[in-house]
Order: sequence, then C-alpha cells, then structure tokens
Amino acid sequence: MRFNAEEKSGPVWSLKNDSRRSRVGKLLRPARLDEIPQLINVLKGEMTFIGPRPERPFFVEKLKKQIPYYSLRFNVKPGITGWAQVKYYYGSSVKDSLEKLQYDIYYMQNVSLTLDLYIVLKTLQVMITQKEMA
Repeated sequence: MRFNAEEKSGPVWSLKNDSRRSRVGKLLRPARLDEIPQLINVLKGEMTFIGPRPERPFFVEKLKKQIPYYSLRFNVKPGITGWAQVKYYYGSSVKDSLEKLQYDIYYMQNVSLTLDLYIVLKTLQVMITQKEMA
C-alpha cells in the first residue's frame, strides 16, 4: 500500500484492484506474497498459519457493533489463511464480513488436520494460479 494511502479518506476496506497499492504491491498481491511478513507473527506465537484472518482495529469495532457474535472469531488466534479465504471472494463490506464470519465459525467448530491440509492446498492453488477460489 502506498504511504499515507488513507490520509484523506480514512480507513477503507481493501478492494480486489485497490488503487492504493504501490507498484511493488501490484506484483506481490495476486500471489499473496504480501503476506510473507506475517510469518514473523507466526514465529512470535501471535498468529497461526490457519485461522480467521485478522482485521484492522477500525473495522473490528465497526463489525462488533453490526454483526452479532462477531467477537467469536477472537476465541482462536488469527491466521495467515483460513477457511473463509478459500471459500469466499475478496470481501469489502459488512455483508461480506458476516458471510466470512460464518466460514470462520465453521472452521473453529470443525478444526482437523484434514481441513487444515485442504486449506493449505487451496491457498497454494490461489498463490500459483493467482485466481480467487470463489
């Protein structure tokens, strides 16, 4: 993302073809390589590889007020990828966040090695083909 990209607009959801992306970001984002720095958070124990994607604090507060049970997703550590990311397209609204929450809750209730392997394979497929799953 460009430096001070939201200085005038304030926080906004990322879009699939976000105009705020830098030239480097435009190269890294389609293959999800912009997520690599989050590996540091995994090594520090703050995140896992698989789990609900973390959301920016501004949107967390907004979504907690508008979506019942949104806080359930904080019962597990956030992940670099998750069930919602492989089952739902790039979300950028409260409605999309509600849909993704349902996938996050499904994942939390059905955690298994098989499901985790499926998510990893689908994530790798997105990285290689650079196409959304949904």
